[in-house]
Amino acid sequence: MWSVLTFVTLLATALAAPLEKRASRTSPPSGCLSVGSGYTYSTIQAAVNALSQSSTSSQCIWINQGTYKEQVSINTLKGPLVLYGYTSDTSSYTGNKVTITYNLSQASGVSNDGSATLRAEIGNLKVYNINIVNSYGKGSQAVAVSAQGDKTGFYGVSFKGFQDTLLANNGAQVYAKCYIEGATDFIFGQKAAAWFDGVDIRVVNGGYYITANGRDSSSNPSYYVINKSTVAAASGQSVTAGSYYLGRPWRNYARVVFQNTSLSNVINAAGWHIWGTDSPNTDHVVFGEYGNTGAGASGTRASFATKLSSAVSISTVLGSSYTSWVDTSYLS
Repeated sequence: MWSVLTFVTLLATALAAPLEKRASRTSPPSGCLSVGSGYTYSTIQAAVNALSQSSTSSQCIWINQGTYKEQVSINTLKGPLVLYGYTSDTSSYTGNKVTITYNLSQASGVSNDGSATLRAEIGNLKVYNINIVNSYGKGSQAVAVSAQGDKTGFYGVSFKGFQDTLLANNGAQVYAKCYIEGATDFIFGQKAAAWFDGVDIRVVNGGYYITANGRDSSSNPSYYVINKSTVAAASGQSVTAGSYYLGRPWRNYARVVFQNTSLSNVINAAGWHIWGTDSPNTDHVVFGEYGNTGAGASGTRASFATKLSSAVSISTVLGSSYTSWVDTSYLS
């Protein structure tokens, strides 16, 4: 028979334990604007437009299950914003029931940023459990997400495109327990310091390069670190072994690290590639690897690649105060 002391101890332990991520979010959290069938707004953009432009307090939007065929732009807010997608399992992207999809590319005369299905121009943004797709396909740059703000986090989000899927462009950013699919330069940007944690990177037929970092000087803070993730062919895709590279340098000071990550045989033995014959852009690159496994982790790497002696820390990329804005429950 349990004593009162034992019961109290167990109760205190339970209350002190962290909340389990593997929970559902099938109704709007308190205070959130709501989108979808049976709720206040029929489109996500309408809910974004209804947000206060002057408040410095945190605001949120919850999106009911369904497919939303629209381009969403978030341009000017003074406080934090959280976007939640309907899901029965918040722990990763696999249970997502919300998809935002759009079909626009640079071939239509817009910029990379202008083609994005989700254009996130603000900082202090968190996005949870949403599938974001640019359905344009092969033929031109077509972005699924353009992330332009500092202290931006994507958790359990799926990004799908072909060329230029994810524009991680400015500020400190984190991508955790996400899915990123594409073919050419599909994780790219110029100034963002981005940490990718527990991410499933999937490649499709017809491409060659995963990352294209555009760091252009030694003072540019851009840094992409892919940590404890996986790289393989997307489901249903017969990708030729050795046809992909971890990255190529968009600019001369490109800085990308893959560490403690499983690399399948889609990765070429050289690992990394020059930008092009006329502009190799390898003078000052940092293309590093540490602790990777799998068939794609072996081979004679390119002469401009670096074998690191230790893993890069998250604080090196995001700064020592990252815990103040990152949802650390999603980190490996």
